[in-house]
Amino acid sequence: MTDFAKLLGPDRGQLARTLHVVHPDDWTTWLAGQPPRVRTIVAAQKLAGKAGDKAILPGDAAEDWSALLVCNDAPDSPWRIASQGSVLPEGTYRLAGGEPGAAMLGWVLGQHRFTRYRKSDDAQGPRMLLTGEPGRIDEIARVAHAVATVRDLVDTPAADLGPEELEQAVRTLGDAHGATITVTKGRELETGYPMIHAVGQAAAKGREPRLIELEWGNPAHPRIAIVGKGVVFDSGGLDIKPAAGMRLMKKDMGGAAHALALAGLVLQAKLPVRLHLLIPAVENAIAGNAFRPGDVLASRKGLSVENTNTDAEGRLVLGDALTKAGESDPELILDFATLTGAARVALGPDLPPTFSDDEALIADLLAAAAAEHDPLWRMPLWSGYDDMLKSDIADMVNAPDSGFAGAITAALFLRRFVPKGVAWAHMDVFAWRPAAKAARPKGGDAYGLRASWRMLKDRYGR
Repeated sequence: MTDFAKLLGPDRGQLARTLHVVHPDDWTTWLAGQPPRVRTIVAAQKLAGKAGDKAILPGDAAEDWSALLVCNDAPDSPWRIASQGSVLPEGTYRLAGGEPGAAMLGWVLGQHRFTRYRKSDDAQGPRMLLTGEPGRIDEIARVAHAVATVRDLVDTPAADLGPEELEQAVRTLGDAHGATITVTKGRELETGYPMIHAVGQAAAKGREPRLIELEWGNPAHPRIAIVGKGVVFDSGGLDIKPAAGMRLMKKDMGGAAHALALAGLVLQAKLPVRLHLLIPAVENAIAGNAFRPGDVLASRKGLSVENTNTDAEGRLVLGDALTKAGESDPELILDFATLTGAARVALGPDLPPTFSDDEALIADLLAAAAAEHDPLWRMPLWSGYDDMLKSDIADMVNAPDSGFAGAITAALFLRRFVPKGVAWAHMDVFAWRPAAKAARPKGGDAYGLRASWRMLKDRYGR
């Protein structure tokens, strides 16, 4: 993976190209202060000071040039100069008139490529951005690595990323930081984690379901749990998806990718917490032993669940994992899941619906989301819809027949597996960017990750 720290450097006054970033409202004033040669180039390229305008500006000598970007992003946006990190010639740059600040993140992410299956189309060398805040470089690099981890895991096809590969990713992280790894796998799940077993039991040999756990940190520190849905491929099961709906289902482990990346940030920063990472990793496959519509499933919690839809499998595996997380008395549980299409209908790909009935936690998450330009949107855990989960023969169903309030009823289902009194938030992330933006290519992407990390740092950081 890209060494993001090498794309940033401390500013000691060394030789560097200047990058001018001008807001459209300041265009006229800025242009009036430029020498004739710059005004001539601007006029020749018919630049009008609109957001997105860019140019290479001449200096006194042939090699003495600088770059211009017209941008209406806020000065604290991580994406303010993101487009430049991937298009400028290789070399060293300095932002004119101020510090890059949060924009360092977009600069370095713009130079990341997923190259597992083909060579990068970027033949140039790295572009380094100088900063007078060298103490921020390591943190920016760690966050960029976490975002890139989500992207690379989600972009990897299911043939190369099954439950075993997710387990190995957790082991690699744990081994690097002295964490304890526990894996409960295959038939071992039947009694302790029956819903995880039911969802994954039809997978081929070598792709058996498993619950992957990582524990790290001083037991005397506050205990937090991070849970991620790890459905490595979702056919829909016997309630099979149509071809169009199955096309992107390699990304159904996007919740696990977020959880793993967030756990990595906790470990790398040595946050003073007792961390418990849980990833139920399964493939929702079709075979003669696949779980069926109408089956009544046991759960680790002791609740019986009537399976009304085999394509509502993510909440089942999360239910057992959340129950396990709650047994260790954490003070905080966060879960990430590519859980419902209803979430996308309601809020689209960019806004992860976020559910919590802990007012302090949701306030902290939303504040962190605003500060990091990593939006979250609170949705209601409306108890009036609990009746939709009623079953005639079991304690509950996994998916109401009505189709109403799908993201909310999925969250209400999960809430039944979280101990009362524990601060808990559920993020229904898309984990996919359907259209490219600067430093954010089409494909796997992280949503709510940076906001969650900011919240954890603010709560538990020294």
